[in-house]
Amino acid sequence: MNHREKRMYLIRSLLNEDERYRKYSMPQNDADQKDLLRSLMNVRPAAFISEELARVQDEYLREAIEEKGVTDLADLTPVEDGIYLWQGDITTLRCDAIVNAANSGMTGCYQPLHNCIDNCIHTYAGMQLRKECADMMKRQGHEEPTGEAKLTPAYNLPSKYILHTVGPIVSGRLTKRHEELLASCYRACLNKAAENGLHSVAFCCISTGVFGFPPDRAAEIAVATVREWESENKSDIEVIFNVFSNRSREIYERVLG
Repeated sequence: MNHREKRMYLIRSLLNEDERYRKYSMPQNDADQKDLLRSLMNVRPAAFISEELARVQDEYLREAIEEKGVTDLADLTPVEDGIYLWQGDITTLRCDAIVNAANSGMTGCYQPLHNCIDNCIHTYAGMQLRKECADMMKRQGHEEPTGEAKLTPAYNLPSKYILHTVGPIVSGRLTKRHEELLASCYRACLNKAAENGLHSVAFCCISTGVFGFPPDRAAEIAVATVREWESENKSDIEVIFNVFSNRSREIYERVLG
């Protein structure tokens, strides 16, 4: 199968999984097909995926990521010893681990085509990631606390692993407790990376989207916490601050000096 045929196979397979969706017809143009496939993946519950469906999905997603263009950490230039600033799509970055700003359920974003990082990471990692996270949460027996971190494989992403952390939600005035919890997210991810022998971690801008944390203060906490952790632990873990918008890049350029 070529890339388009794989996409159509995946759409048909997912439509047939749920009788509510069997009435949907196959879109004719590529853009609509891509949106429908992503939507079906977004709403699919954590469930077993057959070997054949996984094989086709994995081939399709890896081709899609290659088409977007993969950036390797080795090709980036540090802004200071062991710290990088990179603007781009975190799902295309090749390093040991990328950080996902997760929700407390930890199984991804179920809103079709939502452009949050949780949705993007689960989409391009593949449907196995939601099942992995659901199994992990079932063993844990409760929602994920804010400020901690979990490690999973990255499946079809260029990175090896994903670090999932739940950032604080700011709905109103920013408090000292919000700041402490955000710093805890960065420390927990770095601790988990060190425990597992990882050498590079790419952080997204945790909590600054729909979670409402002011981006300027979030960047100050992120940079200060990483620098402090690296110094205290005499670590050689390379840290990439990943930003997507020009505004976020400008903030981090100012904070990093």
